[in-house]
Amino acid sequence: MREALDQWDFVAAAYATGIIGTLAMVAWSWFAMKRAESLRERIRRK
Repeated sequence: MREALDQWDFVAAAYATGIIGTLAMVAWSWFAMKRAESLRERIRRK
């Protein structure tokens, strides 16, 4: 185990967390948009 802390480990972890979080929000928004569009189409057909 290293005794000196390397700041770049934390920087890389922060970037990874940010990128994964951003991708998750994009996917969640995309699925919500598709669900809303299909609901709108179902309501329109009635």
